[in-house]
Amino acid sequence: MLQNGQNYGTMQGTGVLNSIFPQLRKIYKDDEKEFKRVAISNLEFYNTNPQPYPFVSSIMLAMYDSGQNEDDTRAIKFALMGPLAGIGDALSQFGLAPLFSSIFASLALQGMTWAPIPFILCLFGITFGVRILMGYLGWKVGTSIIDTLSDRMAAIATLASTIGLTVIAGLSVSFVKINLAWQYTQVIKGKQQVVSVQTILDKIMPFMLPILLTYFVYWLITKKKWTIYKIVLLLFVAGVLLSVLGVLK
Repeated sequence: MLQNGQNYGTMQGTGVLNSIFPQLRKIYKDDEKEFKRVAISNLEFYNTNPQPYPFVSSIMLAMYDSGQNEDDTRAIKFALMGPLAGIGDALSQFGLAPLFSSIFASLALQGMTWAPIPFILCLFGITFGVRILMGYLGWKVGTSIIDTLSDRMAAIATLASTIGLTVIAGLSVSFVKINLAWQYTQVIKGKQQVVSVQTILDKIMPFMLPILLTYFVYWLITKKKWTIYKIVLLLFVAGVLLSVLGVLK
């Protein structure tokens, strides 16, 4: 359900709420207003690998159950999103899937028509086991942290937020690409040289334009309440128009 509920607005947000909905109902069974508030707050953007995700949901539920601050819970939730996504992708997509595919595909090529069945069983069995284990570990970690470090949860949440922001900053400069096409010529020591405006900006502040664009999109989402669909349309139209005008390359 975490994957099947994906959309371009909140990615796995709907699936996240679906996965913890029954437990939230039990935690807030005597407070309908708080139940609705917490449920709606978990419809926000989220995107990680499904295999280690139960580690996140179990920690969240442990924190909700013990009455921890909502901001602290969100900070932990988002701090774990990126690292666990990388671990889960490496395990399932780049480790287990190629391994079992190569084994059972070779058997299928030899005429063993039953080969796809153990492939599915092995892949599902191991990943399901990982999810069960991660859920158990998440609950144990969550309850132990709360029991021993309850008075320091704010500091832990601040640290988690810092890690999350560092990951987002790294993703911004890695995946957001903006290159200006503007150039001009100048004479240096009697020789004519072409100077790129993009090169000058990179010397002043590397990745300046990707960072500014990221903050602009953040401003549209938080201040202007734009939807993801409107932002994607804006960026698409602006990118095509600026490229045609010769501003971007």
